[in-house]
Amino acid sequence: MKDDGGPAFPFPSDAGAGEPGELGMTLRDYFAAKAMQALITRIPMSGGEKARDAYAIADAMLKARQQ
Repeated sequence: MKDDGGPAFPFPSDAGAGEPGELGMTLRDYFAAKAMQALITRIPMSGGEKARDAYAIADAMLKARQQ
């Protein structure tokens, strides 16, 4: 399973936010969304290519956090 970085905006488990599977977006998804913002405005390519590249950037960001 690919490292997703855990929840992007964690909260205490006693905050009444629901089940563990309902924690919202992962840090990987958050990083990919931020990367997508730049890709959409600056680089001409298809949506699928931008999505693939956004997640590649997110994976690189997660890897950099481990160093």
